[in-house]
Amino acid sequence: MPKRNPQQPKPDNVWIEGLKTVGLSLFLAFGIRAGVAQSFFIPSGSMEPTLEVDDRLMVDKLSYRFQAPQRGDIVVFQPPPAAISACGLPSNSHDSFIKRIVGLPGERVAVKAGQVYINDRPLAESYIASKPDYERPVRVIPPNSYLVLGDNRNNSCDGHEWGFVKRDRIIGKAIVRFYPFDRIGIFTRDLK
Repeated sequence: MPKRNPQQPKPDNVWIEGLKTVGLSLFLAFGIRAGVAQSFFIPSGSMEPTLEVDDRLMVDKLSYRFQAPQRGDIVVFQPPPAAISACGLPSNSHDSFIKRIVGLPGERVAVKAGQVYINDRPLAESYIASKPDYERPVRVIPPNSYLVLGDNRNNSCDGHEWGFVKRDRIIGKAIVRFYPFDRIGIFTRDLK
């Protein structure tokens, strides 16, 4: 009878070892999704031309624990109740939104004559589909809140309709588009 290698698991322990491996794999997969990164897909044209319908993105959920969101970041967030109502979604909707941060806490923001103004200065925006065809009076962004707008300004249910998003609703920032394969790329704040 061949001698058994003491390093090999006993046959009855193979199942236990397999379950441990599967359990650890599931823990790591869900742990990463919950705390570090998560994939999202784009369901609408509100961020065109930067993001197109059915693009797939990886969203960094960790970096905002160490730094504040910045102007130009493309962020995924849980919409406030005012957004759900303004956008005509069911009150029990759990869909996330994706928009670009345009205004930061404490800034004065206005939209006039097809231009976004931050603290009375025009904001340079090379990434938008077209200039806004709406106007908004000057408003001060509250503490811990952000103005988020879609890059497709005239076809986006965004902060110009429902107001500001609080920081604690921000899930993370888009870091890379991984599908479709011909549009793979890393996002920068001025990516078009």
